[in-house]
Amino acid sequence: MAKRHFENIELLWKNTLVKNGPPTTRKRVVIRKLDKGLIKGFLDPARYLEREIEVLDREGRLTHLHLDEIKGIFFVRDFEGNPQRAERKIFRSRPRLAGLWVRMTFKDTEVLEALLPNNLLEVDPLGYLVRPPDVYSNNLKIFIPRTALTGLEVLGVISDGVVKRMSQRAAQARAGATTDEQFGLFAASHPLENK
Repeated sequence: MAKRHFENIELLWKNTLVKNGPPTTRKRVVIRKLDKGLIKGFLDPARYLEREIEVLDREGRLTHLHLDEIKGIFFVRDFEGNPQRAERKIFRSRPRLAGLWVRMTFKDTEVLEALLPNNLLEVDPLGYLVRPPDVYSNNLKIFIPRTALTGLEVLGVISDGVVKRMSQRAAQARAGATTDEQFGLFAASHPLENK
């Protein structure tokens, strides 16, 4: 009976999977172009790291944009946001989240501070996926193409505290060990001291 039940589940699982099909999830984005234009639409999150991206706008038209035209791809909560709220572009104090604290200068002299992941494997040659300074804003993450920037400055490395906690434990272990507990590798007196 149990074997038949598992066979039915396996058959149901095989029939519900879509093989080699495109992903069905598209993320809400607002794309700011270098010419000050805005495009609001949906973007496949697996395909934004290409030289040319496809955006499905809110009217259902597929738009192709070259990465050199884009100032930033803003992954947003909703398209309208809160017009009464002024979003911060710089941190008021040291960020609390872990990562590289960076200041980016755009071609139009706009400055934005953000957090980059402190992992070189996550940095793409086409641009930077960053967390904005205002965690309560409409923007969840921002992809900034390298071609939109004139400068990038690292302001600090923000740790998540794991290294600090590990070094504190090691220091406590060293302080707790007394000379009686340690074993000796060499004799107590040095042979040259006896002469």
